[in-house]
Amino acid sequence: MVSMAYKTPTVEESSWTFLTNHSHVLICIAKQPDIRLSEVADLVGIGERSVHRIVHDLESAGYLQVIKEGRRNVYRIDLDQPLRHPLEADHHVRAVITPLVKKIKVSK
Repeated sequence: MVSMAYKTPTVEESSWTFLTNHSHVLICIAKQPDIRLSEVADLVGIGERSVHRIVHDLESAGYLQVIKEGRRNVYRIDLDQPLRHPLEADHHVRAVITPLVKKIKVSK
């Protein structure tokens, strides 16, 4: 399992982050393509139902492909998809994910 425990902000710290939960889920999947969504929920610090919704959003938009291997799911990220916001649309997912993930196991 990937070690990237969610750090709960202290009272002195603000609870906002620069990346969205969608980004956090994608980063977890990029680090471990066969990760269980319950593990993603723990790492990101959100509920499992929210992770399922995010994975569905990413799959529907073409950013993620879910592949059934036996009883497990394996996820494939399309790093060449453009980012969604108009301010970032000239960049691809690769620009965000690659610097944050040391070793990406992504195949096309």
